[in-house]
Amino acid sequence: MTQLTQMPSDLSTVPSLTCGELLVQWLEYYGVETVFGIPGVHTVELYRGLPNTDIRHVTPRHEQGAGFMADGYYRASGKIGVCFIITGPGMTNIMTAMAQALADSIPMLVISSVNKVKDTGSEEGHLHELHDQQGMVSKVALTSKTIWQPESLPKVIAEAFALFNGARPGPVHIQLPIDVITADASHVAKPPSINGSKASQASNIALTLPQVMRPLPNPAQLDLIVETLKAAKNPVLLYGGGCVDVDSSAQKLAELIDAPTFLTINAKGLLPPAHPLSLGSNQSLAAGRAVITEADLVLAIGTELGETDYDVFFNGEFKINGTLIRIDCDAQQLHRPFRADIAVLSDAQMAVSGLCTRLESQELNNQAAVRVAEAKQALLADMTPDFAGQNALLQLIRDEVKDVIFVGDSTQTVYSGNLGFEALATRRWFNSSTGFGTLGYGLPAAIGAMVGSKSPVVSLMGDGGIQFTIAELICAAELELPLIVLLWNNQGYGEIRRYMEEGGLPLIGVNIKTPNFEPLAAGFGAGYRRITDKQQLLEALKKDINGKQPIIYEIDETDAFIAEMGQSFTCFS
Repeated sequence: MTQLTQMPSDLSTVPSLTCGELLVQWLEYYGVETVFGIPGVHTVELYRGLPNTDIRHVTPRHEQGAGFMADGYYRASGKIGVCFIITGPGMTNIMTAMAQALADSIPMLVISSVNKVKDTGSEEGHLHELHDQQGMVSKVALTSKTIWQPESLPKVIAEAFALFNGARPGPVHIQLPIDVITADASHVAKPPSINGSKASQASNIALTLPQVMRPLPNPAQLDLIVETLKAAKNPVLLYGGGCVDVDSSAQKLAELIDAPTFLTINAKGLLPPAHPLSLGSNQSLAAGRAVITEADLVLAIGTELGETDYDVFFNGEFKINGTLIRIDCDAQQLHRPFRADIAVLSDAQMAVSGLCTRLESQELNNQAAVRVAEAKQALLADMTPDFAGQNALLQLIRDEVKDVIFVGDSTQTVYSGNLGFEALATRRWFNSSTGFGTLGYGLPAAIGAMVGSKSPVVSLMGDGGIQFTIAELICAAELELPLIVLLWNNQGYGEIRRYMEEGGLPLIGVNIKTPNFEPLAAGFGAGYRRITDKQQLLEALKKDINGKQPIIYEIDETDAFIAEMGQSFTCFS
């Protein structure tokens, strides 16, 4: 039997504080509450210090699941998710999740091991060795750093959190050689000691942490925006995911400008569903697109103007003809994919607040409510039965389950909800159909959301997508999470099948065999219900939402009750 580890013969050589132990102390100091990870022989020493902290460890069943959990954890709670990942295969497994987070500007700290200092890059065939792990991972991260000696640890951790708080966020990767993890760090700077109750500790830590903020808006540019708005006759306001934490001033700005307002998928909930200026997330539909095309001024805040938010049918018909004003915390994004006439590098909250202050003394009456009402009627007229039925289903759950969070995969209910569903607050609707567009996200991300928020969560999955990550169901069972998995069964890859049919292509690879989900759920420690009518769904929700196990609600796309529900569905409510 191969001996993977060896205890030192002289216990006096064991460090009083290893670099791995110091690492978790610094993580706790920066407010980290949860780590998602799968221990391996190259990372076990990262776990030595965890019992001395209040950091919770969650064990997914695959490193990709760890990344998706950290992603959903942040989107639901606003707290940074951290992953402990082994060298080599652990890193290649998590890269898909990191790419999704990078595309959607989701902060995530991925901490991994790498081979010993002398072996890194040697190409001698060591366990888990990659040709260039840091170079590979850097392509799906804001940055990738190696801690070559314990003395560098506090600085590298500080740099990571500075990026999260001071720039356009995304995943950050930090790797430690396995002999650096176990190296003596007793002489390295420790986090400031914080005493008192947990509440006072949190307050004191906030005061002692380095204050890193995104850029403040240039006052002269805000003045220029106001003057430009005063001259506009038909302005439109676009809010993106960068505005997810903007307060009520987001609604106030829309009212002061008197402009039709659109929300990207990750900005849902920023305005109330029935607000007379809100056109929801319908900027890819003809009636919504026309409002933007006809505008003489478009004010876009915290949005990259990407196709998965503005051109979800990929027909290339999204156009901006008027003056474009952009506000974003990423300087490069200010001129892609559309060049701005006025570009403001700024934190969204500060820019919106600054504009509200300047506009309070102005009178801008563009009669936007009339245009919005007309556009809403056109949107309702074009609604298909499938679209209406799926959104009626989502709306029913939203109204029945207080504070529910919907976490979606790339599946039919998500595609419909991205357009027609209205969230009651931000961080209550997100999915992987935006940006990178991966499959398998919805289940592990929903687990992360539930761990981070303590709110009820519904995972929207298809029968094809869930097979990518269904092993994470047992993680939810292990955590006793009453996660509801709303499984839309269309017997394969339904959306791709439709594309093939419309394009006259042979239906190859899309009509896959679908599992029997009832015994599969039982095997993973989860419950199961076959939902066939509205009343059954309502009764099931009351029983299951406060339970102690995940449960699959399987719905067949041909079920008649979905179409029946759609007959009374109304958008913007």
